[in-house]
Amino acid sequence: MTIGILLALLAAVGYGTSDFIGGFGSGRVSAWAVAFTGQLAGAAAIVGVSLAMPGAPSLRDFGWAALAGVGGAIGSAFLYRGLASGSMGTAAPISAVGAAILPVLVGSALGERPTSLVWLGVLVALPGIWLVARESGADPAASRRPAMIDGGIAGLGFGCLFVATAQIPSSAGVLPLAASQLIGAVVIAAIATALRQPWRCGVRHLHWGVVAGALGAVGTCLYLAATQATDLGVAAVLTSLFPAITVLLAVVILKERIRPTQRLGLAACGAAVVLVAIG
Repeated sequence: MTIGILLALLAAVGYGTSDFIGGFGSGRVSAWAVAFTGQLAGAAAIVGVSLAMPGAPSLRDFGWAALAGVGGAIGSAFLYRGLASGSMGTAAPISAVGAAILPVLVGSALGERPTSLVWLGVLVALPGIWLVARESGADPAASRRPAMIDGGIAGLGFGCLFVATAQIPSSAGVLPLAASQLIGAVVIAAIATALRQPWRCGVRHLHWGVVAGALGAVGTCLYLAATQATDLGVAAVLTSLFPAITVLLAVVILKERIRPTQRLGLAACGAAVVLVAIG
């Protein structure tokens, strides 16, 4: 259990750092282009890892990987649309909490029975994630409902990514995750095209997507390993703490100020980790 908790937290670091770099790069080039490039870079990175960690994946494993790729791409697409609407304060926290809740429900349905302390940690983590991810200021009433819908769909997509990835056994290695990244790239390109958004990245800005994608791939590999060492719900909730990493990086590197609500959220996230660890 302990190693699973550590791997899930390291996955959160990977995802949170990836989001920080990807978000920073999206201020200079289309977010769709960064996401598309990141998916390809992540696939290449995972193929490299698979050479050192070979496995014997089955067709079923690639099926779960395909579902994970579609879920991740849909999550990204609707989250970006919610953020683009100017309602980050609604879309981001709903997507983050939704990504944590779905695996917990699925894990419970599959027979996982965490201890009372672990359940308490999960309950503390969810509002903590919300407070950390929420932007300051209230969204206009007119934009709140569409942003809630986008955030909810994004949360379901990311939750699907977490659940499907967890179904890939250790015997499969990590190669199915590369297929997941490639499928995600295709879905992102298709959705961006349908929304008439640019998704091709010029050479000058490739590095944003490459670095973000490689870090995201590391996060995915660590999350997969975490699900093989601990319960799905525990791994997903701890990995979903990644917004806290993004916020902390913004504070350290960009010198952004932490709002009181974010301080409370970070404290709740820290308490959740302690409760899950001792539970």
